Amino acid sequence: MVPPKPRKSEVMNELPALRRYALSLTRHPTDAEDLVHDALVRAMERSVTYNPAGNLRGWLMSILHNLHIDRVRSGKSSAARDRDYAAQTAETLPPNQLDSVRLNQVRRAFDTLPDEQREAMHLVTIEGLSYEEAAAVLGVPAGTVMSRISRGREALRRWESGPALRLIKGGE
Repeated sequence: MVPPKPRKSEVMNELPALRRYALSLTRHPTDAEDLVHDALVRAMERSVTYNPAGNLRGWLMSILHNLHIDRVRSGKSSAARDRDYAAQTAETLPPNQLDSVRLNQVRRAFDTLPDEQREAMHLVTIEGLSYEEAAAVLGVPAGTVMSRISRGREALRRWESGPALRLIKGGE
């Protein structure tokens, strides 16, 4: 007997999480959408590997993660995309947007984390996966996920204790 495939509605419910994780991995909206699309195609092609007793989000995230790793290994990322991303996250914003500036700074600090730490932190802190679920997505032991998160948090703490945002009044 063939195991049941995941329902379309269940997969659609996971799209926001897949998009967030893809954007965290690629750091480029267009690449993230392409990655999510390709992951969904692969999930459809390999739906017989889905275990209905398992975690659908984890299964889809694993597919997305593995596709991303394949792309990185094949060298599809380029310096042009990095320049585009840097241009999108310029350091200057119009006045009176302290929250936007702060969020932009935190996002850039998160993006500077090594891939392994950023991936683990995203899965656990943003997507709400358990250490075990994140470990399954990343294909590493749960202890490795905990270690990566610990190192990532420490790096963000060091960044936070660095130079504070300095506000300058007009005319000074």
